[in-house]
Amino acid sequence: MEKSLIIALDFAGKQEVFQFLKQFNGEKLFVKVGMELFYQEGPSIIYDLKEKGHDIFLDLKLHDIPNTVKGAMKGLARLGCDLVNVHAAGGKEMMEAALEGLEAGTLAGQKRPFCIAVTQLTSTSEEQMQEEQLIHVPLEESVLHYAALAKTAGLDGVVCSPFESKQIHHLMGESFLTVTPGIRLKTDHVQDQKRVATPEFAKSEGVSAIVVGRSITKSENSLEKYIEIKRSWEGVHQ
Repeated sequence: MEKSLIIALDFAGKQEVFQFLKQFNGEKLFVKVGMELFYQEGPSIIYDLKEKGHDIFLDLKLHDIPNTVKGAMKGLARLGCDLVNVHAAGGKEMMEAALEGLEAGTLAGQKRPFCIAVTQLTSTSEEQMQEEQLIHVPLEESVLHYAALAKTAGLDGVVCSPFESKQIHHLMGESFLTVTPGIRLKTDHVQDQKRVATPEFAKSEGVSAIVVGRSITKSENSLEKYIEIKRSWEGVHQ
Protein backbone atom coordinates (compact mmCIF):
# COMPACT_ATOMS: atom_id res chain seq x y z
CA MET A 1 0.00 0.00 0.00
CA GLU A 2 1.38 3.40 -0.99
CA LYS A 3 1.85 6.11 1.63
CA SER A 4 -1.57 7.71 1.88
CA LEU A 5 -3.62 10.47 3.44
CA ILE A 6 -6.97 8.90 4.33
CA ILE A 7 -9.96 11.22 4.89
CA ALA A 8 -12.32 9.99 7.61
CA LEU A 9 -15.89 10.42 6.31
CA ASP A 10 -17.44 10.80 9.75
CA PHE A 11 -20.86 11.86 8.50
CA ALA A 12 -24.32 10.63 9.46
CA GLY A 13 -25.46 9.79 5.94
CA LYS A 14 -24.82 9.51 2.22
CA GLN A 15 -26.17 12.94 1.30
CA GLU A 16 -23.65 14.71 3.56
CA VAL A 17 -20.82 12.55 2.21
CA PHE A 18 -21.38 13.37 -1.43
CA GLN A 19 -22.02 17.04 -0.71
CA PHE A 20 -18.61 17.09 0.98
CA LEU A 21 -16.90 15.20 -1.86
CA LYS A 22 -18.17 17.67 -4.48
CA GLN A 23 -15.45 20.05 -3.31
CA PHE A 24 -12.77 17.71 -4.62
CA ASN A 25 -13.82 17.97 -8.27
CA GLY A 26 -13.71 14.26 -9.01
CA GLU A 27 -10.19 13.72 -7.57
CA LYS A 28 -9.55 10.13 -6.56
CA LEU A 29 -9.27 9.98 -2.77
CA PHE A 30 -8.55 7.42 -0.07
CA VAL A 31 -11.48 7.63 2.35
CA LYS A 32 -12.43 5.95 5.62
CA VAL A 33 -15.94 4.68 6.22
CA GLY A 34 -16.47 4.07 9.92
CA MET A 35 -19.25 2.72 12.07
CA GLU A 36 -21.41 5.86 12.09
CA LEU A 37 -21.72 5.98 8.30
CA PHE A 38 -21.72 2.25 7.54
CA TYR A 39 -24.38 1.43 10.12
CA GLN A 40 -26.67 4.12 8.64
CA GLU A 41 -26.14 3.38 4.95
CA GLY A 42 -24.92 -0.21 4.80
CA PRO A 43 -22.96 -1.69 1.87
CA SER A 44 -24.50 0.74 -0.63
CA ILE A 45 -22.19 3.53 0.56
CA ILE A 46 -19.19 1.36 -0.32
CA TYR A 47 -20.53 0.62 -3.79
CA ASP A 48 -21.27 4.31 -4.42
CA LEU A 49 -17.78 5.42 -3.33
CA LYS A 50 -16.13 2.69 -5.37
CA GLU A 51 -18.15 3.72 -8.42
CA LYS A 52 -16.54 7.15 -8.13
CA GLY A 53 -13.07 5.58 -8.03
CA HIS A 54 -12.14 6.13 -4.39
CA ASP A 55 -10.02 3.76 -2.31
CA ILE A 56 -11.76 2.72 0.90
CA PHE A 57 -10.69 1.90 4.45
CA LEU A 58 -13.69 0.18 6.06
CA ASP A 59 -13.08 0.90 9.74
CA LEU A 60 -15.39 -1.44 11.70
CA LYS A 61 -12.81 -2.76 14.20
CA LEU A 62 -14.20 -6.29 14.39
CA HIS A 63 -13.80 -7.98 17.77
CA ASP A 64 -15.69 -11.21 18.45
CA ILE A 65 -15.16 -14.96 18.60
CA PRO A 66 -13.02 -16.25 15.71
CA ASN A 67 -15.83 -17.95 13.81
CA THR A 68 -18.04 -14.84 13.87
CA VAL A 69 -15.19 -12.60 12.68
CA LYS A 70 -14.33 -15.07 9.93
CA GLY A 71 -17.90 -15.05 8.64
CA ALA A 72 -18.16 -11.27 8.86
CA MET A 73 -14.89 -10.77 6.98
CA LYS A 74 -15.98 -13.20 4.28
CA GLY A 75 -18.97 -10.94 3.63
CA LEU A 76 -17.01 -7.70 3.87
CA ALA A 77 -14.41 -8.98 1.40
CA ARG A 78 -17.07 -9.04 -1.32
CA LEU A 79 -17.53 -5.27 -1.01
CA GLY A 80 -14.17 -4.62 -2.64
CA CYS A 81 -12.67 -2.39 0.06
CA ASP A 82 -8.93 -1.78 0.10
CA LEU A 83 -8.32 -1.88 3.85
CA VAL A 84 -10.23 -3.39 6.81
CA ASN A 85 -9.44 -3.86 10.48
CA VAL A 86 -9.97 -5.83 13.68
CA HIS A 87 -9.08 -5.31 17.34
CA ALA A 88 -5.77 -6.98 18.24
CA ALA A 89 -7.23 -7.59 21.71
CA GLY A 90 -9.38 -10.31 20.09
CA GLY A 91 -6.27 -12.48 19.98
CA LYS A 92 -4.14 -14.35 17.48
CA GLU A 93 -6.75 -16.99 16.63
CA MET A 94 -9.35 -14.33 15.89
CA MET A 95 -6.95 -12.39 13.66
CA GLU A 96 -6.04 -15.56 11.76
CA ALA A 97 -9.75 -16.27 11.29
CA ALA A 98 -10.24 -12.73 9.94
CA LEU A 99 -7.64 -13.41 7.25
CA GLU A 100 -9.23 -16.75 6.40
CA GLY A 101 -12.57 -15.01 5.94
CA LEU A 102 -11.06 -12.31 3.74
CA GLU A 103 -9.30 -14.88 1.55
CA ALA A 104 -12.50 -16.91 1.19
CA GLY A 105 -14.66 -13.90 0.39
CA THR A 106 -12.39 -12.08 -2.06
CA LEU A 107 -13.74 -12.43 -5.57
CA ALA A 108 -11.69 -14.27 -8.17
CA GLY A 109 -9.17 -12.03 -9.89
CA GLN A 110 -9.24 -9.43 -7.11
CA LYS A 111 -6.68 -8.78 -4.40
CA ARG A 112 -7.87 -9.32 -0.84
CA PRO A 113 -8.12 -6.17 1.28
CA PHE A 114 -5.20 -5.29 3.51
CA CYS A 115 -6.07 -6.22 7.09
CA ILE A 116 -4.69 -4.34 10.08
CA ALA A 117 -5.24 -4.57 13.83
CA VAL A 118 -6.08 -1.79 16.27
CA THR A 119 -3.52 -1.77 19.09
CA GLN A 120 -4.55 0.97 21.52
CA LEU A 121 -6.93 3.72 20.43
CA THR A 122 -5.33 7.14 20.10
CA SER A 123 -8.08 8.42 22.41
CA THR A 124 -6.71 6.15 25.17
CA SER A 125 -4.12 7.47 27.62
CA GLU A 126 -1.63 5.32 29.48
CA GLU A 127 -3.49 6.02 32.73
CA GLN A 128 -6.81 4.89 31.24
CA MET A 129 -5.24 1.74 29.81
CA GLN A 130 -3.73 0.77 33.14
CA GLU A 131 -6.72 1.65 35.32
CA GLU A 132 -9.60 0.59 33.07
CA GLN A 133 -8.09 -2.25 31.03
CA LEU A 134 -5.83 -3.43 33.89
CA ILE A 135 -2.86 -3.60 31.52
CA HIS A 136 -0.02 -2.78 33.90
CA VAL A 137 2.75 -2.02 31.42
CA PRO A 138 3.69 1.22 29.66
CA LEU A 139 1.35 2.07 26.79
CA GLU A 140 4.11 1.74 24.20
CA GLU A 141 4.87 -1.79 25.43
CA SER A 142 1.20 -2.75 25.04
CA VAL A 143 1.12 -1.35 21.49
CA LEU A 144 4.31 -3.19 20.52
CA HIS A 145 2.97 -6.43 22.02
CA TYR A 146 -0.25 -6.18 20.01
CA ALA A 147 1.74 -5.31 16.87
CA ALA A 148 3.90 -8.42 17.30
CA LEU A 149 0.77 -10.53 17.82
CA ALA A 150 -0.78 -9.13 14.63
CA LYS A 151 2.44 -9.83 12.71
CA THR A 152 2.49 -13.42 14.01
CA ALA A 153 -1.14 -13.85 12.92
CA GLY A 154 -0.20 -12.80 9.39
CA LEU A 155 -1.87 -9.39 9.33
CA ASP A 156 -0.53 -6.59 7.16
CA GLY A 157 -0.07 -3.99 9.88
CA VAL A 158 -1.64 -2.09 12.75
CA VAL A 159 -3.47 1.05 13.76
CA CYS A 160 -1.27 2.93 16.24
CA SER A 161 -0.22 6.47 17.05
CA PRO A 162 2.72 8.08 15.22
CA PHE A 163 4.76 7.78 18.42
CA GLU A 164 5.06 3.98 18.07
CA SER A 165 5.47 3.79 14.30
CA LYS A 166 9.27 3.92 14.06
CA GLN A 167 9.75 1.20 16.69
CA ILE A 168 7.10 -1.01 15.06
CA HIS A 169 8.86 -0.76 11.70
CA HIS A 170 12.18 -1.48 13.39
CA LEU A 171 10.80 -4.67 14.95
CA MET A 172 8.31 -5.84 12.29
CA GLY A 173 9.87 -4.56 9.07
CA GLU A 174 9.22 -1.58 6.81
CA SER A 175 6.49 -3.37 4.85
CA PHE A 176 4.39 -3.84 8.02
CA LEU A 177 1.83 -1.04 7.83
CA THR A 178 1.39 1.63 10.48
CA VAL A 179 -1.87 3.55 10.02
CA THR A 180 -2.21 6.49 12.37
CA PRO A 181 -5.26 8.56 13.32
CA GLY A 182 -5.05 11.55 15.65
CA ILE A 183 -3.34 13.75 13.06
CA ARG A 184 -3.72 17.48 13.63
CA LEU A 185 -2.11 20.68 12.39
CA LYS A 186 -0.54 22.79 15.13
CA THR A 187 -3.49 25.20 14.89
CA ASP A 188 -6.18 22.49 15.19
CA HIS A 189 -8.11 21.49 18.31
CA VAL A 190 -7.13 18.14 19.86
CA GLN A 191 -10.82 17.31 20.63
CA ASP A 192 -11.31 13.78 22.07
CA GLN A 193 -7.92 12.45 20.96
CA LYS A 194 -5.10 12.03 23.47
CA ARG A 195 -2.00 11.04 21.46
CA VAL A 196 -2.00 13.49 18.56
CA ALA A 197 0.75 14.52 16.17
CA THR A 198 1.31 16.73 13.14
CA PRO A 199 1.60 15.36 9.57
CA GLU A 200 5.27 16.38 9.56
CA PHE A 201 5.97 14.33 12.69
CA ALA A 202 4.12 11.33 11.26
CA LYS A 203 6.25 11.53 8.12
CA SER A 204 9.46 11.72 10.18
CA GLU A 205 8.40 8.59 12.08
CA GLY A 206 7.90 6.55 8.90
CA VAL A 207 4.11 6.24 9.20
CA SER A 208 2.54 4.31 6.30
CA ALA A 209 -0.77 6.21 6.20
CA ILE A 210 -2.37 9.01 8.19
CA VAL A 211 -6.09 9.30 8.89
CA VAL A 212 -7.49 12.83 9.11
CA GLY A 213 -11.13 13.56 9.87
CA ARG A 214 -12.50 16.69 11.48
CA SER A 215 -9.47 18.84 10.63
CA ILE A 216 -10.59 18.48 7.00
CA THR A 217 -14.31 17.69 7.16
CA LYS A 218 -15.17 20.47 9.64
CA SER A 219 -12.98 23.08 7.97
CA GLU A 220 -14.57 26.11 6.32
CA ASN A 221 -12.57 25.21 3.21
CA SER A 222 -12.08 21.44 3.24
CA LEU A 223 -10.25 21.27 -0.08
CA GLU A 224 -7.77 23.93 0.98
CA LYS A 225 -7.18 22.20 4.31
CA TYR A 226 -6.77 18.82 2.57
CA ILE A 227 -4.12 20.26 0.25
CA GLU A 228 -2.32 21.90 3.20
CA ILE A 229 -2.21 18.67 5.20
CA LYS A 230 -1.25 16.60 2.14
CA ARG A 231 1.67 18.90 1.39
CA SER A 232 2.83 18.73 5.00
CA TRP A 233 2.52 14.94 4.95
CA GLU A 234 4.42 14.62 1.68
CA GLY A 235 7.06 17.17 2.70
CA VAL A 236 6.15 19.53 -0.11
CA HIS A 237 6.92 23.20 0.62
CA GLN A 238 5.29 26.05 -1.22
